Amino acid sequence: MMSANFPVMAAVVIPFLFKLIGAVALWIAGGWCIKIALRILKHTLARGALDATVIGYLINIVGALLRVVLVVAILGFFGIQTASFAALLAGAGVAIGAAWSGMLGNFAAGAFLQIFRPFSVGDFITAGGVTGTVEEIDMFVTSIKTLENVRNIVPNGKIFSDTIQNFSTHPFRRVDLFAQLDNSADVSRAIALLKEGIKAVPNQDPQTPADVELLEFNERGPRLAVRPYTHTDHYWQVYFDTNRMIADVLGRNGFPVPRIPLGMGQSTN
Repeated sequence: MMSANFPVMAAVVIPFLFKLIGAVALWIAGGWCIKIALRILKHTLARGALDATVIGYLINIVGALLRVVLVVAILGFFGIQTASFAALLAGAGVAIGAAWSGMLGNFAAGAFLQIFRPFSVGDFITAGGVTGTVEEIDMFVTSIKTLENVRNIVPNGKIFSDTIQNFSTHPFRRVDLFAQLDNSADVSRAIALLKEGIKAVPNQDPQTPADVELLEFNERGPRLAVRPYTHTDHYWQVYFDTNRMIADVLGRNGFPVPRIPLGMGQSTN
């Protein structure tokens, strides 16, 4: 009985084995061709002005598409109807896209961040509600180190959909500080002394002199705006040195400490 069925089994198994060997050979040869094609594409793109991360995005996408085409070709080699498989693959793609819409949105936002370049690694920015220095721009997230030396991982979709402030774009920025004077203070003398004192603060922009002007009046007295200009790298040094200069100049020259009017924190007793 076994010997009678052997020719039938051989007629089925042997062609299948040949097809299986052919499919394996097709997979190996196809994979080798895909690697060569991706290598050539990467080398071609690297000659242009594209960022390395953008090139990585494109290579991954093209590689995935080519492997899908290879799988469809192998299924066709086995005689499987690839039209129904393609429809199934499209349906699965829609389902996966709906389930991973947030991830895909972050991926697309990451690609746009690399293309439009609103900021680069090393820039000091405010984006996605986080202020700090950009450490890394990945496919789905961006790493930002805050002033407290804390690493924040922010989704690219949140960054790209919100306002981005890049403090490193221009060669200098303004430091906004204030000097509160008492009602009895000589405003003109205070301005002259602060203008002279701020000259000693290092790392200011040499082309843009600091502003020292009367800003407003409040319950305590006149309020002066003290605004030096500096490169982002020296922002906090100029900020703290200017604050220290304001306190030193006003204290050394006998300006009274602004008094809090009654009813604003002081008791009448």
